Amino acid sequence: MAESGHVTVVGGGLAGSEAAWQLARRGVAVTLAEMRPSVTGPAHHTARLAELVCSNSLRSDDPSTAAGRLKRELEALGSIVLACARATSIPAGAALAVDRDRFAALVTRVLESHPRIEIVREEITDLPAGDTIVATGPLTSDALAASLSSVVGDRRLSFFDAAAPIVDASTIDRTVVFAASRYGKGGGADYLNAPMDRAEYDRFREALLSAERVRAKDFEARELFQACQPVEEIARTGPDSLRFGAMKPVGLTDPLTGARPYAVVQLRSEDRHGAAYNLVGFQTNLTFPEQRRVFRLIPGLERAEFATYGVLHRNTFVDAPRLLAPDMSLRAHPRIALAGQLTGTEGYLEAVAGGLLAALGTYARLESLEPVCLPPETVFGALVAHATDPATGPYQPMHVNFGILPPLDPPVRGKSARYAAHAERAGSALSAWIESRADLAIEPDSAREAVDA
Repeated sequence: MAESGHVTVVGGGLAGSEAAWQLARRGVAVTLAEMRPSVTGPAHHTARLAELVCSNSLRSDDPSTAAGRLKRELEALGSIVLACARATSIPAGAALAVDRDRFAALVTRVLESHPRIEIVREEITDLPAGDTIVATGPLTSDALAASLSSVVGDRRLSFFDAAAPIVDASTIDRTVVFAASRYGKGGGADYLNAPMDRAEYDRFREALLSAERVRAKDFEARELFQACQPVEEIARTGPDSLRFGAMKPVGLTDPLTGARPYAVVQLRSEDRHGAAYNLVGFQTNLTFPEQRRVFRLIPGLERAEFATYGVLHRNTFVDAPRLLAPDMSLRAHPRIALAGQLTGTEGYLEAVAGGLLAALGTYARLESLEPVCLPPETVFGALVAHATDPATGPYQPMHVNFGILPPLDPPVRGKSARYAAHAERAGSALSAWIESRADLAIEPDSAREAVDA
């Protein structure tokens, strides 16, 4: 394929990595600017591209769910990041989880080996001239955020996000925890489960409520993203909030008692070897000493050693409905596109999809093709439609979900049947759209071939 212009992609996370590869595959020369390791963000630990800074789970892989449907859409569109995730997956029940080190290493290798991608390791403090995709994610540096703010005006927003701690597997008491997935899904034993009786649960909750937190400013507390609330904040909302949330015991039986526990803390492997486990749903803003004290109250973790502690960090996103076109470009500055969580689409694979869409939109503009607009019947197309509709407001981060898709006609009764109908319609809509856009050179097999090379 002939060379077709040059694009600067700022940010080597999930969205930036996807965007860079999609453009390069189509003959576009790409400069991928990543500030690590010269400048390290507050949640990063390595200099690898596509490093996962929170969970290693990419959520459900069930095609009848919105998250599972998004994965099928990304595969149909030839996502390189999802291909890397498939190649480095580890057992996680019905979810797709990855060995985070192998995953980031594979994405880095694929991009470093592409002849049209130049990776520049330096901080970008001002928006580059020319065609640009800004994919700096929720941890955009202060300098670049200020530069972006000067372009979009005073409509830049921020919220605060939390990450869960990770435990050294060798320090988990396997005589107490048991291996199982809820209802035996996936491999049937993909999680470790720390069971609690009522007294243990009450003691643990009281410890959470009284533990010392890293003190956030008032505006930080107000702007916590609902889906990533710290576990101690959830505990404050009621005595059973955790038991109906991250610590729900449904679908699990403790082999020591033969009964369902009162509450359960689930741990999910961080790598294929099971050397480290994260506490599922245990994002936290407790101080490090308090995390060590409180989380060691969990049965089986009395002597746990923590590979990393949970942290609360700033996330930045723009007021997309007022700023972005359906192809992720700025309406007032079409040579600048935004991608990933910077646009307010929340979630790992939503970020990947945003990078892919921004690349397709940029490529279409470079080639003077019809603008890219995904079908709203697809789960990602519906999310983009929501995120770029000026009528949307107030704007808050959102995952893909069936609730924002256009209504089915005729309506379908029952949630399971309705979701299945949405998934079927989404697949048909995307297939028809891909067939109609042969000019975009969408080749699903190219991603798998690049990973296997």
